[in-house]
Amino acid sequence: MSKKVIELNVNGAVYEMLVKPQQTLLEVLRDSLGLTGAKEGCGLGGCGACTVLIDGAPALSCLMLVEVAVGKAVVTIEGLAHEGALHPLQESFVQHGAIQCGYCSPGMIMTGKALLDQNPKPTRDEIRLAIAGNLCRCTGYQKIVDAIEAVGQSS
Repeated sequence: MSKKVIELNVNGAVYEMLVKPQQTLLEVLRDSLGLTGAKEGCGLGGCGACTVLIDGAPALSCLMLVEVAVGKAVVTIEGLAHEGALHPLQESFVQHGAIQCGYCSPGMIMTGKALLDQNPKPTRDEIRLAIAGNLCRCTGYQKIVDAIEAVGQSS
């Protein structure tokens, strides 16, 4: 299996790296770049734990070959914080108790950010619809919806 050199724009930084043809974006983010916020939950695209933003849209990094992300802007949960300060949505998740075990939180936050970027004041139903592909086994979703809604109301 021959490797290929690619350039990947992640969180505003460009990385040149050697990748295998069948490597997923999730594998490269976690194993090559040490960005472990995105998680592999199911490996089948059914849980949303691996969600990152690709050119502003939520994407399941466990299903995406890394080469598909070349030439695009990839943002991970680590890329939301700025100069040591959490993003308002991250803060809201903490304040509303929307983080329990934390496994789904990065994917939920990235999905919520994409929604708020597109629709700054979503309804609770729009929030529920947006996060429908993200599974959480701890919070029952109410606090997650509250956290996303609070950021929308404050904008």
